[in-house]
Amino acid sequence: MSNKQFFYVFLSLLLLSAIPLSAWDIGLNLTNTAVYEDFDSNEETLDNVRFTGTAIPWFSTFVGSAGDLFISAGISAEYENQEWSFIPELLRSELTLRFGDGMALTMGRTQYADPLGFVFSGLFDGMRFITDIGDTTLGAGAWYTGLLYKKNANITMTEDELAVFDEKLDFSDFSNTYFAPKRFVAALDWEHPGLAEIVRLKLALIGQFDLSDGDDLHSQYFIINLGIPVRNFVFSLGGSAGMAQNAENNQLFFAGEAGIGIALPTPFHDNLQFKVRYSSPMIDDTFVSFIPITTESQGSVLSAKLSGITTVNINYTARLSQSFSLSLDSLYFILNDLNTYAGLPSGRDGYFLGNEFYAQAVWSPVSDLQLRLGGGAFLPMLGNADPDSSVLWRVELNLIFALF
Repeated sequence: MSNKQFFYVFLSLLLLSAIPLSAWDIGLNLTNTAVYEDFDSNEETLDNVRFTGTAIPWFSTFVGSAGDLFISAGISAEYENQEWSFIPELLRSELTLRFGDGMALTMGRTQYADPLGFVFSGLFDGMRFITDIGDTTLGAGAWYTGLLYKKNANITMTEDELAVFDEKLDFSDFSNTYFAPKRFVAALDWEHPGLAEIVRLKLALIGQFDLSDGDDLHSQYFIINLGIPVRNFVFSLGGSAGMAQNAENNQLFFAGEAGIGIALPTPFHDNLQFKVRYSSPMIDDTFVSFIPITTESQGSVLSAKLSGITTVNINYTARLSQSFSLSLDSLYFILNDLNTYAGLPSGRDGYFLGNEFYAQAVWSPVSDLQLRLGGGAFLPMLGNADPDSSVLWRVELNLIFALF
């Protein structure tokens, strides 16, 4: 069975699982995003413009006395490199069944995020069971990634997967240009909201198994995240140690983060956050740069993968009124080795890449309307890796409108 056929079977089974249905709701979300980027690589102005408009119809209903069903899909029109393309996608579509007190089973295309958010995070096809054990919560899940749209799955664990990710969607070769890599992922996680009445503790074990036809790359991760609130401060500390297996050898890697959040004593709601992330460098064939399952861009302007880099982030966020908020970010990038592991050009002379500055304003006058305006620049002259490079900058306008 091809990925396309499996997709339709999966959707049909999900729809059939909703019978019998009771009261239901429907709605439509419209999202429009316009981006202008200047990376000094395109001569024509229109080459720097990107636009995405997405219509997302959704449907929800109760199933029996202890369940609910939610289905959503999207059709996107994208303008990039002076060309239009249209992308269909099944989005969050899940059936949730509850059993007794504190137990639930969710199946379908569901949301999952590891305790740190940078190992395995997004929408995935599968199921997850959670149960309350005293004051703690235990979860177990299993998912398949091969039916997802590749751009939203963001799985680029190998160079071959990165090459396929960058290919434009071609409906004449749909199965080879639309779907994400075929990987099976299982996770076991545990959370305690107040260990010793103060520490929020999250643990997870994640295993990933390569089902593609090429060279296999399997990986396993242990993840821990601690949060400690102390008056107006919140201290956080977390890390992930991992191991991967390919055809040649076993590989070890790790990544971690530490942060401090401060609720400032001002008349309006604002806070200041300082966070450092570190990922292992390439040392030899055994100790390698960090290999996440899903790729999370570490910057808003500079799209760096958390592999072989350190980031130092200062963020200030203020809610100036009930409908308006503002955030300011300063993010400094440091290479942990001089090879190419973060999706960045090679040939660097120094370790300090430079600083990114980004600001975003959010206005939401009513619950079903939100407008975001963001912009920033990456300044390589503030580092020694490539100080003569041009400034990279980006401006983005996003409008979300919901119809119920």
